[in-house]
Amino acid sequence: MEKVEMLRALYWLTMATQRTPLVKDFNHFITCYLCRGYLIKPTTVTECLHTFCKSCIIQHFEDSNDCPKCGIQVHETNPLEMLRLDNTLEEIIFKLVPGLRDKEEQQEIDFWRKNKSKENGQGDGLGSKRLGLSDDEDGDEDGQDYHRSDPQIAICLDCLHNNGHAADDTVKCLMKKFIRCSSRVTVGTIKKFLSLKLKLSSSCELDVLCNGEIMGKDHTLEFIYMTRWRLHGDNTYPMVLEYRPRIDFG
Repeated sequence: MEKVEMLRALYWLTMATQRTPLVKDFNHFITCYLCRGYLIKPTTVTECLHTFCKSCIIQHFEDSNDCPKCGIQVHETNPLEMLRLDNTLEEIIFKLVPGLRDKEEQQEIDFWRKNKSKENGQGDGLGSKRLGLSDDEDGDEDGQDYHRSDPQIAICLDCLHNNGHAADDTVKCLMKKFIRCSSRVTVGTIKKFLSLKLKLSSSCELDVLCNGEIMGKDHTLEFIYMTRWRLHGDNTYPMVLEYRPRIDFG
């Protein structure tokens, strides 16, 4: 809808004034309602077709399920499912605004270089991205997407404690336990991510639990959220998953 309105405005402006349109003529269509800057990674709410910067709308949905522009309820429980990247609009904006693409790419490179994590060792960021998970590494060094166009969900990975002590000395708490990832990620992938981050040996197996129930390795985060987490009225967002060394009941 935004692109159609922009093209229509471009046509009538050209016909009416007989001059080359300026970037400021299109600011209404290419700026974010939330941050008032140019749309970066334009992301559209499918319920109302309003578009915002990806980071702006994701941050907004941490506190609200409503569209910040029109107020419509986007989703009853997980509005992140209703977001879609608009790559076409992004290309239009980059063509309209000289130097914006180069500036954003350089800022992103500088940001990740400055904030390159040293937690739990270095060199595991690419592996985390390949698992479709994003905590402190979200770069795109080899041009691949790694599930970032999927519906996203925020989760907290907590080491299960017993009487105030970790369940096993070999399984530590993550230094950074809040992550954002694809809602289609499975419990099996979460286990691989934890093993990678915590540098666990191949013989160390984990259980992942939600509300005290062990989750199957093929359960997706979306399935767990819909069938386990949100059914408890006192639970808040983000969803909390606990992990511990596997207990052999045999």
